[in-house]
Amino acid sequence: MYLDSEKKKEIFAKHGKSNADTGSSEGQIALFSYRITHLTDHLKLHKKDYSTERSLKMLVGKRRRLLDYLKDRDIERYRAIIKELGIRK
Repeated sequence: MYLDSEKKKEIFAKHGKSNADTGSSEGQIALFSYRITHLTDHLKLHKKDYSTERSLKMLVGKRRRLLDYLKDRDIERYRAIIKELGIRK
């Protein structure tokens, strides 16, 4: 599987406060970004996989809502995660 528990711990350790801190906005945004890139690569090969396309759109929406939340709460953390992950608005 492309996303096992070790990979999740690594993502949360890098972007969150610790590898057990799965609730932080930065960690969740980083996890969503990893999943989005995986699904984007999948859709490049399988253009007619509409259920995956729908899942991708829902993930992008979730990430966008989390980014908006973070932007409203703490603009510095928002700018840091945008720069670190290379997300463009």
